[in-house]
Parts: sequence; C-alpha cells; structure tokens
Amino acid sequence: MILNYQFENFMSFRDNAEFSMLAPKTKVKNRFPNNYISTENGSEILKTAVIVGENAGGKSNFVRSLEYFKTLFKENENAKTYKSLINTNNIKGDCPKSSKTCSKFDLEILVNNDSFYLYHLEIDFIGIVKEKLSYKKGHKQKYQQILSVSRNTSDFQCREDDCLDERKCIFNGSVAYKLTLKGFNSELEQALKNSINNQKNIGLFVTKLAILGNQHAIKFTEWVKNDLSPETNVINYDLYKSMKSEEDDFRILNDPRYLEIFRMIDYSIIEIKVDEEKPFSKTSVIRQANNGRKFSRELAHDSSGVREFFAWAVQIFKVVYEDKIIFADEMDRVLNPVLSDRVIAFINGKKHYGQFVFTTHNVLHLDLKNYMKEQIYFISKDTETLESELYSLADFPEIRYETTKIYEFYMRGILGGTAIE
Repeated sequence: MILNYQFENFMSFRDNAEFSMLAPKTKVKNRFPNNYISTENGSEILKTAVIVGENAGGKSNFVRSLEYFKTLFKENENAKTYKSLINTNNIKGDCPKSSKTCSKFDLEILVNNDSFYLYHLEIDFIGIVKEKLSYKKGHKQKYQQILSVSRNTSDFQCREDDCLDERKCIFNGSVAYKLTLKGFNSELEQALKNSINNQKNIGLFVTKLAILGNQHAIKFTEWVKNDLSPETNVINYDLYKSMKSEEDDFRILNDPRYLEIFRMIDYSIIEIKVDEEKPFSKTSVIRQANNGRKFSRELAHDSSGVREFFAWAVQIFKVVYEDKIIFADEMDRVLNPVLSDRVIAFINGKKHYGQFVFTTHNVLHLDLKNYMKEQIYFISKDTETLESELYSLADFPEIRYETTKIYEFYMRGILGGTAIE
C-alpha cells in the first residue's frame, strides 16, 4: 500500500508535490471506520482518495508521474529525463545543460503487510543523480539504508556548433558513481559496481540489485511492477479491449465476484457469458426484466457507459480482491455520481489491502459525509506560471465536518482548483 508519494519537476508540476494515504491520527477517523485499513503492524492507511480539479489543471499529469516512474522499473532502460517531461519553466534555452532537468521521486510503501520501504530517486538529462532504498519492519522503527548511490562526476560536453536540442549533446568519457551497500557481502557489491563502471546509459540500481538476488530489492521492484497501476488517458472500451493483459483479465471476468461489481451499473444484469476470443467485444450481457423475460446483447452493441464500466470493473476487482493500487484518471467521466459513490462505498466496505485513487471534475465528491478531509485532494494551476499545485482539504483547518458549503467554497474559488481563479 502507498503511504506517501512525492515528486518534483514533472510536466506541469515544478515544485514538490506531496500526496499521502495515511489516515489522520485524530479521532475523526472513528467516524469513517470503513475508509481505512488497520494493518497487523499498527499502521492505519486510507483505502480511497479523490483528486478534484479543473480541465487542464494537471490531474492527468499527476497520474502520469506515477506511470513514468513505473516504466523505469519495467523497461529497465536508461533512467533519464526528457525535455517533454520536465516543467517548461525550468527550461532555459535549447541546451539541456543550461536547464534544470533534475526530477525527483519519493515513494514510501508497505509491502505484504510486513515490510516498509522508502525509495528516493533523482534523475536528470544525463541519467541517475541519486538513488536510495531503505527498509524497516515496523511502522515505529527507523529506516535502515539498503542502497545508496550518488553520481560523483560526469564528463559532459556540447558540440562546437549551435546546440539546438539534447540530441546534439554528447558525452565524453564516463559517469562515476559512489555506491554504498549495507549488510551485503563484498562479492555482491563488486558485481554491482562492475555492472555500472564506465557506462553512460544505465537503468536503476535497485533493479540490478534485484537481479543479483537481493530480497529487499526484489520485493520492492516487484511491487512497483505488479501492484502499482496508474491508468491515464481514461480507459475506454475501445482502448481497454486492445490492452495486453486480456489473458489475466479473462480470469477475472470469469470470477463470480466480478459480476457483483459489474452489476452496479445496471442491476437488471444477471449474467455474462464471456467470449474467450474477444472478451471485450463479443461477451454477452444477459438482463432480466421485471416480468421475468431474459434478453442478451453483445457488449460491443451495449451502451458506452456499460462498455466502459465493464473495463473499469476489472480494475475495481483488482483493488478489492488482489490488493492492487489503482490510480484512475477520470473513471467517472461517463458514470453518474450515484454509481461513482456506489463504487467507492463498495471498495471501502470490503477488507483488503488495495487502494483506489481517482481524478474527477465532479464536485459532488466534495462530501465530508463519505470522505475524510485527508481523502480529498485538489490540483490547481496558476494562471500566470501555468504550474500545477497539489494540496489536501486537510490543509484548510477552517473547513469543519459540520460545514455544508464545501461545494460553494469550491465553486467560488476559495479552495482553488477552479478555472475562475
């Protein structure tokens, strides 16, 4: 489960953005006993959160930051930033050497309910600047460093002619790193050093450490690759049915618990017959009318809302029954507020170690009857700098749970995150 996530200098976000899924330490959480999970080691972690903001405010960029972070682990290729990924206000001219290209990511997680990991990464247009991985067993213990890497030197030089873009920047010589491994034998440390010496393009050190067999590195990297699922650009029916995970999804679609989720959109649905070759187009949706008459329709011929929720229901299944961490970009784009609330209530009502965070334009989610203030986030874009800012409703102490005008506060721009400010 995610405890805390921070990032800096990524797309519309220039300054440090902080996001937390820790339940508040105050007694207010007693009003919302289903909104968080109490783990065996004493941690209290939120199951859901909602991020509200105007169009083009940066909500998708927040999810994309996690998506990009994950690609560094999955592809294990050269870890570096690109001009299109850093904040435009940090670009000073065409040459990346003159710009601030360093992006930072910090992730704190709980894996398998028994291991805490704190990971820090800094990368620029050359590659890795710093990378650290720390571990602790209990939430009250102090983190112990496992891996620490920092770049000492890099021999960098531009071509003699005008530098128009980063493709005309070249490296002379090599990149030197200082590597520290604690609690491991010298052979493992030497093997890792040998894999990076005199290399210009290298992937993450933690993934190399995992390949060499370190259990902490394996546990952390596997969680990022398999349990963290940031879904950007709205999973619609046509996009989702072409995704590569159909084989795994086919297993979910045939699970009776999936139907329980899918029926939230239309309780007249009593059965689905999954097509093995084309599950996201040829699957039959069977309904029953009040008079008992049954009728069937192929998913491809059903409403757009049903088709899209057919895909989203897979993600909700993964949260509740497989403990996945889903970041959904505008899940409720085609869902009415009642269905959205029904989904959140379903996730909160089950005991699990998954998490569901979604972005939305729907201000009806600004409801302190269903959410704690710590579960509601805003993303606002400055009209002059065009930089995005992320903050929580908990940052507004004047907002009380008895307040009934949160919607009005938001629409008047008092809470930010609106296009009228």
